Amino acid sequence: MENRITALGKPESAKVFQNGTFILAWIFGLLFYFLEYVIRSAPAVMISQLSGLFQINPLGVSSILGTYYYTYSITSLVAGVSLDRFGAKYPIAVGTAVLFLGCMLFAIPTIAMGDAGRLLQGAGSAFAFTGCVYLAAHGFSARYLATAIGVTQCIGMLGGSVGQFVTGPLLKTGLSVTAFWIAIGIACGIVCLLLFFSTPKENKSKESSKSFSNVLIPYRIVFTNLQSYLSGIISGLLFAPTTIFAMTWGVTFLQHDRGISYETAVVVCSMVPLGWVIGAPLLGWISDRLGRRKPVLIVSIFVMLTCLAQFAFLPAVVRPFLSMLIFGICSGSAMIPYSIIKEANPDNVKGSATGGINFLTFGVTAVLGPIFAHFFGKSLLTTTDHVSHFSGAISFLMATTAIALLVSFIIQETGSSIKQL
Repeated sequence: MENRITALGKPESAKVFQNGTFILAWIFGLLFYFLEYVIRSAPAVMISQLSGLFQINPLGVSSILGTYYYTYSITSLVAGVSLDRFGAKYPIAVGTAVLFLGCMLFAIPTIAMGDAGRLLQGAGSAFAFTGCVYLAAHGFSARYLATAIGVTQCIGMLGGSVGQFVTGPLLKTGLSVTAFWIAIGIACGIVCLLLFFSTPKENKSKESSKSFSNVLIPYRIVFTNLQSYLSGIISGLLFAPTTIFAMTWGVTFLQHDRGISYETAVVVCSMVPLGWVIGAPLLGWISDRLGRRKPVLIVSIFVMLTCLAQFAFLPAVVRPFLSMLIFGICSGSAMIPYSIIKEANPDNVKGSATGGINFLTFGVTAVLGPIFAHFFGKSLLTTTDHVSHFSGAISFLMATTAIALLVSFIIQETGSSIKQL
């Protein structure tokens, strides 16, 4: 999720170019990250089908889907520690296996299995991005690492777009949700085997012998730094419109409140993660060129607020798919706090800083998701004033985004131009 992370585990100098096995494993890791985002975003285009599968209303479906972020945020901390302690081979394979199991359970038509499956999906997915960063750090030289991480994020968000843009039409042509989850689960199982047999085994005897308390010391450093919390708040609030609206409620809201067809609603919502594919590396590159984080962050958030306001209150001015594409591009600024937290913490806790901001970022989504569902999702099918209902939902997202803007003025600048002064 970030295009300037230096490393989760510092590679030995002898491994810089001769570790083609790590690069191969990273390529398979990209498939893991791609599938993770497909799994995260696909439910947005199947709310009604999942309601039928689990025999509950859309609010109940949203409750099940939201459990993903509980385990994702918590397991992000575990992922960073396990990679540093045991190497990549077993943690990444286990993470993919857990994702496989989560998909299979989610295909069983009971609420209990739906909850269990989504919880396991979140837990397994937490190893995808962190694992890709670790593998890239061991397979590429520092000169090309930022590019590798940028490619990683692009592939992930491409999966988010595919999860809606491709899945929606497939469901429309008769594919059942049960068949979808079984198929995507099988794909995860295949990637699990590819990762297990391609990822080199590392000698981590020294790290494994450390006591658990010593392993957690880096997190104590990260979580006693105010800048870490500010970074996580900003990133989490900027992710919220994508995770809560575009990847969960968006299609249903556009159908019921705006009267947009299912096919069009899918295209509109899929534009947001597609915009991330462009915006995440582009805004990171601009920030690097300027040597400043805050100006790019603040301008991007301002454009996000403008797009949301136009989308809710002046929908005829710009076509929805274009408005959401621009919004998605600027949402890529949520990656900039990943650079800030890295630069605001000591060099020896970079990996833990990544796990820490993942925990904070998706912890925000885990908190805001149920609030949004209670105030807006609950009344979606019963409201008689669809215009006010839709504008109220978008106003909620505007408010959370505005808080991110305010915090962006408070957080300290960490860019290279400041350090040179």
